[in-house]
Amino acid sequence: MKSILGAAIGNCVHVGGLYHFLKLAETEGYQTLFLGASVPVNLLIKNILKSKPDIVAISYRLTPEVASTLFEELKESLIRAKISNQRMIFGGTPPVAEIAKTTGLFEKVFDGNEPIEEIKAYLQGRLTDSSESVYASTLIDRINQKYPYPLLRHHFGRPTMDETIEGVREIALSGVLDIISLGPDQNAQEHFFHPEEMDRTKDGAGGVPLRKPEDLKMLYDKSRCGNHPLMRCYAGTRDLIKWAEMSVSTINIAWGAIPLCWYSELDMRSTRTLVEAIEENQQAMKWYADRSIPVEVNESHQWSLRDAHDSLAVTMAFLAAYNAKKMGVKNYIAQFMFNTPPGTSASMDIAKMLAKLELISELEDTNFKVYRQVRAGLAHFSSNPNIAKGQLAASAVISMSLKPHILHVVGFSEGDHATLPGELIESCNIIHGVLNNSLYGLPDLTSDGKVEKRKKELISEAKTLLNGIKEFGTKLSDDPWADPMVISQAIKIGLLDTPHFLGNPIACGQIKTRIINGACYAINEKTGNPISEKERIATLFKKIPKYH
Repeated sequence: MKSILGAAIGNCVHVGGLYHFLKLAETEGYQTLFLGASVPVNLLIKNILKSKPDIVAISYRLTPEVASTLFEELKESLIRAKISNQRMIFGGTPPVAEIAKTTGLFEKVFDGNEPIEEIKAYLQGRLTDSSESVYASTLIDRINQKYPYPLLRHHFGRPTMDETIEGVREIALSGVLDIISLGPDQNAQEHFFHPEEMDRTKDGAGGVPLRKPEDLKMLYDKSRCGNHPLMRCYAGTRDLIKWAEMSVSTINIAWGAIPLCWYSELDMRSTRTLVEAIEENQQAMKWYADRSIPVEVNESHQWSLRDAHDSLAVTMAFLAAYNAKKMGVKNYIAQFMFNTPPGTSASMDIAKMLAKLELISELEDTNFKVYRQVRAGLAHFSSNPNIAKGQLAASAVISMSLKPHILHVVGFSEGDHATLPGELIESCNIIHGVLNNSLYGLPDLTSDGKVEKRKKELISEAKTLLNGIKEFGTKLSDDPWADPMVISQAIKIGLLDTPHFLGNPIACGQIKTRIINGACYAINEKTGNPISEKERIATLFKKIPKYH
């Protein structure tokens, strides 16, 4: 096993960066020895002679002039001790790092601005002069490069192609995020393959006006700089497989994000019937799965955005993953949107997400692996940018309790306007600050007694609802949980329901929900008290003749 000896030399007491570097090295298989702060040069030499490390990591974060004197002392001490060819690296502030580079002592100098990929590439012995070779070109490889540091993802799409092209290049050069998630305008999402149906007065509404495959290819080419971010794109609200084919050929899409029930007459984002939408969505999942491309089913939070109660949100998280597995998906991206519905408390949020994760994890096997993606809820953000920045940071800390593989950053400006490149970069840097302070040593927020109690309650309630769907659909299908007609009818009769469905002719909309003590419950309309899934399902079944 390779070893690293680390010390902050001279009178420097700042060891946070060095300590985190050594912890990262341990995840890469190194044995580490940390000498601590203010280590005299002669003591460092003694420890080098004693432990004979493969690499010596030195830190100094104070005055550059003093650092220069220390480096000279270190060089002379190494000569006197007859230590030659010792691999040494340095980490410190940019001014001190510049001096370290001139000494000839260090094979690598870090100034604190390097992305995590570069540091890990060094530890893995694959750091080259080509930045492209440092950054993996597939999602799973990139996760493996960085974890436990999560990949950062952010949506981006400005109202014109020129503005979006310039922004994509600026973002890539900044190196602050790993995945640029392109947001096409609504015209493109619904009518890309039917341009004659576009309303040109709405060009650029909601995103970038993509109009031909070459637009996507141009955006991808402009992103091949900086840290070479991965790229993905919305799935489109119809023609999902055509969108998938185009996204793979033009932007090497990192993963497909497909809904189960949405982009249909249910949310009026397309004219597809609910059954048609579910069928096409399933086939799009299968298309990606057949090509070994990871898939996210962005389903559960769509219900919470419409004030669905928590046990239903947990149920839909499971059904989304179940359908993905049924379609042959091997690498599944489970998205967990926090702060939704508004008013959800941090502890109840964590409990809900843990319940989702536990049920989804029951599906894992050698052919189905779950990767965790967390994000803040859009409605959570204030239009005041300073308040929103605090909300962004706070949500990130809470969501880190799930030990995510991907952190989907929502720009602090989103409560007021679509994010500009500079705001996106600033938002990602805020998250990097959170991660630098909380990735290692954060208290376990999942061990709280209230969180555990609520998690168990939600799992039990979700299983009751899942069994209710199965009971309802058994005579209609061999596999009710993946049958478009059963799922459609479950929405129609109110097994799957939200208050926002009121007046929707294909849904029920009769359920009432309320935030109580930070959690969202289905309630009895007359008493205002929470009702269990058992009670709710029994009431619904009484209205169906065969269940009388």
